[in-house]
Amino acid sequence: QLQFVESGGGLVQPGGSLRLSCEASLSVFKFYEMAWYRQPPGKQRDLVARITISGSTDYDDSVKGRFTISRDNAKRTVYLQMNSLKPEDTAVYYCNRFPSQPGRWGRGTQVTVSS
Repeated sequence: QLQFVESGGGLVQPGGSLRLSCEASLSVFKFYEMAWYRQPPGKQRDLVARITISGSTDYDDSVKGRFTISRDNAKRTVYLQMNSLKPEDTAVYYCNRFPSQPGRWGRGTQVTVSS
């Protein structure tokens, strides 16, 4: 069963950077479009960025120019490089297929941007 494990979150000051990783449990991951999602405190979970099988990317307007999604199929891993972080980026970050698949959500990784 395809599952995902997110890592790389933490506490960072505004303007700082973090790199999130999402490792898939199965190599079939390479056949799927993947995405990062986030859920701020008290709010719904929303799409942040997605990447196709061929490597094309798309971003929410709130992170364009600051975040970069990438994938390494040999390592079964999707990355999210986050630069110029803002307090409003504070959230639990999850990865999943795109469109998201119910029952495939991992535990996520907490990102807190605060001085």
